This record gives sequence, C-alpha cells and structure tokens, in this order.
Amino acid sequence: MKSLPLHQLYKACVLKDLPFKTTRQLEPLAEIVGQNRAQEAVRFALAMPHGGYNVYAVGRNGLGKRTMMLRYLEHHVDTEQQSHDWCYVANFDEPRNPRLLQLPAGMGTQLKQDMDKLMSRLVKVIPQTFDSDSFLERSEHLKNEYGKKQEDELEKVAKQARRKKVSLTVTTPGGYRLVAMNGDEPHTVESFQALTDEQRDKFEDTINALEKKLRQALRKLADWEQEYAEKQQALNQETLEGISGHQIDELVKRYNDQPDVVSYLEAVRKDLVDNLDIFLEDDEEQAAIAYASLDKKTPRRYVINVLVHQKTNEVPVVVEDNPTYHNLFGYVENVTFKGTVFTDFSLIRPGSLHKANGGYLLMDAIKVLEQPFVWDGLKRALRSRTLQINSLERELTLSGTISIEPEAVPLDVKIVLFGDRETWMLLQEYDSEFAELFRVTADFENEMYRTEESQLLYAKFIASLVVEKKLLHCTNKAVARIIEHSARMAEHQNRLSLHAADIANILRESDFWARQAGAKLISEVHVERALESARYRSSRIRDHFYDSVRDGSTLVTTTGTCVGQVNALSVLSTGGFEFGLSNRVTATCYYGDGGVMDIERDVKLGGNIHSKGVMILSSWLASHFAVNDPMHLSASLTFEQNYGEVDGDSASLAELCALISALSGIPVRQDLAITGSVNQFGEVQPIGGVNEKVEGFYATCELKGGLTGSQGVIIPVTNVQNLMLDSEVVTASKAGKFAVYPVARVEEAITLLLGKPAGKADDKGRYPKQSVFGIIQQRLEKMREHERQEHARDDHKDPSIH
Repeated sequence: MKSLPLHQLYKACVLKDLPFKTTRQLEPLAEIVGQNRAQEAVRFALAMPHGGYNVYAVGRNGLGKRTMMLRYLEHHVDTEQQSHDWCYVANFDEPRNPRLLQLPAGMGTQLKQDMDKLMSRLVKVIPQTFDSDSFLERSEHLKNEYGKKQEDELEKVAKQARRKKVSLTVTTPGGYRLVAMNGDEPHTVESFQALTDEQRDKFEDTINALEKKLRQALRKLADWEQEYAEKQQALNQETLEGISGHQIDELVKRYNDQPDVVSYLEAVRKDLVDNLDIFLEDDEEQAAIAYASLDKKTPRRYVINVLVHQKTNEVPVVVEDNPTYHNLFGYVENVTFKGTVFTDFSLIRPGSLHKANGGYLLMDAIKVLEQPFVWDGLKRALRSRTLQINSLERELTLSGTISIEPEAVPLDVKIVLFGDRETWMLLQEYDSEFAELFRVTADFENEMYRTEESQLLYAKFIASLVVEKKLLHCTNKAVARIIEHSARMAEHQNRLSLHAADIANILRESDFWARQAGAKLISEVHVERALESARYRSSRIRDHFYDSVRDGSTLVTTTGTCVGQVNALSVLSTGGFEFGLSNRVTATCYYGDGGVMDIERDVKLGGNIHSKGVMILSSWLASHFAVNDPMHLSASLTFEQNYGEVDGDSASLAELCALISALSGIPVRQDLAITGSVNQFGEVQPIGGVNEKVEGFYATCELKGGLTGSQGVIIPVTNVQNLMLDSEVVTASKAGKFAVYPVARVEEAITLLLGKPAGKADDKGRYPKQSVFGIIQQRLEKMREHERQEHARDDHKDPSIH
C-alpha cells in the first residue's frame, strides 16, 4: 500500500494561472462571483411584470445575497420606469378620509413649497385686508342697509299697533311683545279687567291680527338675514378672491397636467371662504399642535403632507433592517394638547413599503416572521396590491379611539426576502399563500468549481472586495494563498468557497497586519499571519484537549501494537472553529450468539447514524463468517473516554478493524489512525472533516513524543480530493515522517493496520490460512466443532432426547 504523493495532499495555486502582479491591475467585478443560477432567478423575477413574482433568496449568511441583490439592482434596474411622489391632503368634504395625490418624482415637495408660500402670504394679508377701512366700510354699509330695512319693517307693524292702541316692544333679539295700552301707559291686570267684555274682545282680536302681521314681518326679517349673510359671504369671497385668486390661478396653471392637484386647489379656493376665522383668530391650539408635531405654524387644514418624495426619477431600492409593523406599513401619529389627543392627515407617516413603492424592498425573512402581525399584513398588501394605513392599536384592541382612515395607496413593489433553507421549507409547508406570492427562489451556491478561469474570476472578486472595503491591494502570491484557503474552506481541491463574508474578513485582517508592518501591499506573509491569528484566537478549547493528551489524562498510543484497539478520528466544532482529535475505539469478543453490542447505543450516548453504522458492521461480519453456520463469537464496541454523545458513521471503519483484530487476535498498529465509513459490501465511503482529522492525529503524534517516521492516517480514497492539509503536515510528509494512505475497501485497511493480508475467499468460501480472515474462519470453525462435540456428548448421555 503506497502513501499519497505530495501533490495530492495539497493543491497549490500556480502563479502562472494568475497573470498579474497585484490586484490593482485587475478590473473589479460588478457581479457576485459564481452565483449564475441565483442571478438568473433574480433577473427573471424583476423582469416579470405580473404580481406574485417576488423573490426568496435562499442561502446561509455570508454568501453575499444582499450585496449581489443591491449590485444587480444598481446595474440592471429599468430607469425608464416612472417613480412617484405620494402626498396626503385634507378631504374638506370628509375630514376622516384624507385624499391621496400621486405626483411625478420631485413634484410633491414643489407643491408643498408652493402651498406653504401661498398660506404664509394669506396668514399675513387676510387679517390686514379684512381689517382695512375699505372692507370695514363696505361691510358696515351692508350691515346698515339691512338694519334699516329690518327697522322699517318693524316700524310699519308698530305704527299699525299704535293706531289700535297696542304697543310693540322688542325685548331680546328675536323676542317681541304686543301690549294693550291704557292711554300712554300699558294696561295693568286690574285696569284690563275693569274694561267691558266688548273692549277686551276687541283688544284680543286686534292683538291676534297684529301677531299675524308681526309673524309675516319676522319671516321677511329672517329672509333678509339670510340675504345679508349671503351678501356678506359674497363680499368676503370677492375680497378673498382679490387677495388669493390670482395666486391660486397661477398654481392651477402650473399644475395643469395634474387633474388631482387642480381639483384640490379648487377645493382649497372654496374652503378658504368657509374657514376665514382660521386666519382672523389667533389660535393658540393651532400653534401648540404645530409645535408638538415639529411642523411650521401654517394652517394645518391646508398643509401638504408629502409622504414619499423621490429626489430623482430613479427606481427606489429600500433595505428594511427592522421590519416592525409601523416601520413597514406606516402609521398615524397623535399630538396631545391640554389633555386632548389630536390627530389629522398631516400626522400620517410613511413605512418602507411606501418608500419602496414602484421599486424594490429587501428584508430578512426571519426578522419579518418574528414581528407580530407583519407577515399577514405583508401578504394582504401584496394580494390586494394596495397599502392601507391601519392603526395597529385598532387591530389589537376593542376600544374605538377616534382615528382617520386615509385613502389606500396603490402598491406596485417587488419584495426580496433573504433567508435560510429551513425557513423557506417551513413557509412552503405551512403557508399556502407563500408559494403564490413568492414564486421565484434565488438559490445561492456555497461553492464554485476551481479552474484556471474561475481562479482568475476569483482574483477579480478579491480585487472588488479590496476596492469596496478600501483595503490595501494584494500581490499575486497573497491572492494565490487566499484561493488555496478558499479551497480548504470548501473542503475540496477543485472547488472554491463562495462565502464572501469569510473572504472579506481574511482580507480585512491581512490588511491590518500589512499596515502594522508598514507594507504598501498585502503579501502572502500577511495572509498567513491573519489566518494564524484567527486560528490562535479560536483554539483555546482545542489546546485544552491537547494538554490532556500531552499529560496522559487522555489515553492515546501512537507507537507499538495492541489487539482490539484502534485510533479513530473525530472532529469537534467550537463555534465556527473545527479541529480533529484522536479517539481510542476498543473491541472485545467472547462466546455468544454472534451479535455486536454497541455500548454507546446501550447507554444512550450513540446517535442514530452511529447506531446504523454499527448495525452495518454486524451484517458485514455475518455475511463473511456466518453464511452457513452460526457465529459463536459476540463482541462489544466502545469509544474509550467518551463522556458526551457520539454521532455519525465516520468511525465505522475503525470499529470494524477493532472487531477484526479482537476476533483474529492479531494486534493493530497504533502508529496509524483511521477514518472512514463502511457499507454492507465492505466498500469504504467518504466522510467529512478529513483535513482536521489528519491534522489532529499529526498533532497527537507530535505531543506523544514526536514523529517516528512510520506514523500516518488511513482515509477513504474518495476523500483524497478533499485534502488541503496544513503546511506543517505537508512538510512532514515531504520529509518522509508522516504519511496519508487511501483505501477503497475494508480489506486494504485491515492489511495496513494488522500487517497481514486480509485474505480473499476461493470458490468454496475458504480464506488462505495465514490471512486475517483465514485465522478468524479457523477460530470460528474450531468453536463450531467444539459445539458439535458438546451436543453429541449430551445426546449420548441422554437417549430420551431421541
């Protein structure tokens, strides 16, 4: 069995594949590297004009989902698309339902400024004009004219009354009295009683007739009162038109192509006359509310509430990091004045959906799902394609607090949710509407193939990160080292990791060490230093384990031989940092029914996959040694000094070798460690974490008295492509002090570990006598023969059995 040559332990990045000196010579990539599938999905979703083509971007954090999306939108958004300003204005007919104005980009702020200018002028001019001599004179003249008519009409009735000896007196406004007169004095009760019946009746008839006339006169007075009010209104309107008319006309002319604005301006013109008192009275409440809501002291009735304004006609792209209900859907603020809660249309505030309307809204799926009521609200908005500002308090409580119901905003937005695969699958499973609303899945790759072309592309990706993060440029050797580390992260010689966040971190830390050293460029030394520093920061727990190996409290043997004892390899993860450890797997065998007892499973420390691995071993043993006859040797297996749960089947090859050693009595080499999974046919299957496992055993050998030259690790042949070993291990292999052996079948591993050929069965199922399997076969046959003799002896002693 040959160990692996050096070039298979580590695939270096050849400098001739990188035709540049530094990343300064490279054109930074506008796109994210290696995400063609996701990019195509996004392109398709954004080009689809129909509803429901929102995007769910699937992939673990750090793959550059958000960066890719923002870059893509920056370069590929259709700029001919029209974006809009959205404004709320007062609805003078229905104050509880503010009106919505949709305006071209930039026009909302212009309209607000124009209205503010108009109102600030009217606030000054109206009180001056309505307080001027000419207006007061006309108003007084109008008032006197109607006062005279009223007096004359009443005087007419009074004259008639006087002729008939009845007095008409006006008490309060609208209160009149008709009293019978006794000469110049009114009749008293006594004097009236003293009159004859005829006189009394005459007075009563006269008063009744006068009352009728008086009622007619009063009706005329009421009509004149109305006429006076209308004429006063007309005078006010005429005066107001003189002040504001030409300015409103100018505005109507300016916004002629916006019918909604024109109809609003005409409504303002009409409403100004009805609400003159707003300008004429110094309203303390208006000032207090304006102050409380951080607005100018303009009449709130005529404020333009610009909900969303786009500075240019660019398509809005909004990233919402905190998608609470209010942040997403907008809300209506309240102002408290002297204990009264007050609200109006000018206190409507926008949410991210308003700001992204006509464009794109990017959010994190888990954050959206964590917030109460948000997911349902989002689906409702996307389905109805309108955006209704609903008070969350009204949804949550039964109390009917007074609030406004603004006109709904038409919604045309594409949502992009970022999330992991688990969340995506849960939504697919449990939310029937999800698949309807998020029809496109942008599936992000974790890695890409490593070729000469892709390495150059990766170098450009590194150059784009350098430019974006404002770091020092890298030499080609530094780029080569990062590419090699990326292959290590991908755990494959011919793949590169697309975890952009990790690469950005390496570049940042390399930049730090380069600047510390006063260098102008990042070289491979600085990259190595950054990787070493990151490893050192994370390796406290690993070193703690290594200390226990060094001082002997963890029992590991790296020299000599031992029956039924194998060095297996495992990987431990401590929050993003993984390292390999050597674990002793032991097997013992005894007379029994041929079963394999898995101690880990029996004490509930073995996971399901580990238990499955041990069951496969049992079936492999039975298929080799108990095809026709029962196997009278049972065995027990365990991980020594294991006090936590064990899972995975990557130790099943080690366990099988320990069992074979125990069954055959042939000792196992302790200077070799082994990892690999095995199937029922004895084929060795690949496992994960191969680099960490090899390095873990290398470190163990160094800790246990140094390298002897015979030490090494046995790995599945299918894992050779995953090897990107640490330079220390590669150097030791180069010097012939450490070796890595690939195996494809159980027999190869047994031959290496036990120092004898495993043995191949002939046509009759017999193994060579000196082979490992031959020794086990002979041992089992002896036991079966012994069993038969025992049975025969028992039968001879007790004939009643027959």
